[in-house]
Amino acid sequence: MCVRKKHSGRNGAGESRLGKWLLVAVLVYLLVTIVLGVIWSSEPDVFSVRDHTRTVAADMQREPVTGFATTVTMIRIAETLLDKPGGYISNDILPPGLWMDNMPSWEFGALVQLRDLSRAMRKDISRSQSQSAEDPDLTVAEPQFHFDSTSWMLPSTEAEYRRGIKALYRYLDRLSDPARPDAQFFARADNLNHWLADLETRLGSLSRVLGESVGKSGIPSTSDLVGDEDPLSQSVTADKVKTPWTQLDNVFYEARGTAWAALHIFRAIEVDFRKVLQDKNALASVRQVIIELEGSQGAMWSPVILNGSGFGLMANHSLTMAAYLSRANAAVSDLRALLSRG
Repeated sequence: MCVRKKHSGRNGAGESRLGKWLLVAVLVYLLVTIVLGVIWSSEPDVFSVRDHTRTVAADMQREPVTGFATTVTMIRIAETLLDKPGGYISNDILPPGLWMDNMPSWEFGALVQLRDLSRAMRKDISRSQSQSAEDPDLTVAEPQFHFDSTSWMLPSTEAEYRRGIKALYRYLDRLSDPARPDAQFFARADNLNHWLADLETRLGSLSRVLGESVGKSGIPSTSDLVGDEDPLSQSVTADKVKTPWTQLDNVFYEARGTAWAALHIFRAIEVDFRKVLQDKNALASVRQVIIELEGSQGAMWSPVILNGSGFGLMANHSLTMAAYLSRANAAVSDLRALLSRG
């Protein structure tokens, strides 16, 4: 009996030590993932499009021809999505990426802008007319950026986006090579206007959803507005529209990512489309858009997205962001009107 008791005691002590080590390992793992999550949640800084264009042109030993700044900016946006701290997070299946939702929303906002511009490049900007051939590299790049943003393997999202980046580099190389005039970039008003139409829709939609953070009356259904009753006695009840509180931070960071990418694209447009913008007296509108988008990238000092009422004591970050995007959207509308004039 004595021998058995001693043996049982040794096993119990070993199991206790093992349990303590497992607990310590779990706590350390959680601490590391929390620290990584905080670091990975940091949004990429705004960069100088002009300086970056000059640097890439010098590295390639090429002259920055028309279209160089826009293409280089597209590449930088795509590389930032993949190479920022933590890499691309939207398709992560392990902590801390699995727990994060703000940065994936930011990534999606920037990705949508990259997709819209790559489609405009393939469909309009690189073609002289509707019956001209598409650029072979842009034909590869555009669908690659439209690949599923949450695929983690077979194939992974990162691998597909890398293929798109390589195709953009090939297009940039041909565009800036005087000996290979097969790559084109037509900085025309109609081409720019087509892309701006997509951007106007994106900004308008985001502004509306951000503005609905405090809830507001929506448009009544058609059935409520049509009837045989006396209009003077008819009572119409408007629908209540409000962004769910669980989606507030996601919408906010999607708007931040959208504005971040659009800001750099507009800075590139100011370079590549400068002549047509001057001819249409539209430079002021472009700079107004840039000013509003820059304002939307102000530093976040709050660890959470506050959702105070419109005139309450607490701040409402969604309404602040909506104000910047709404003013940017108005400037885009003015810009489109100027470009449409003869």
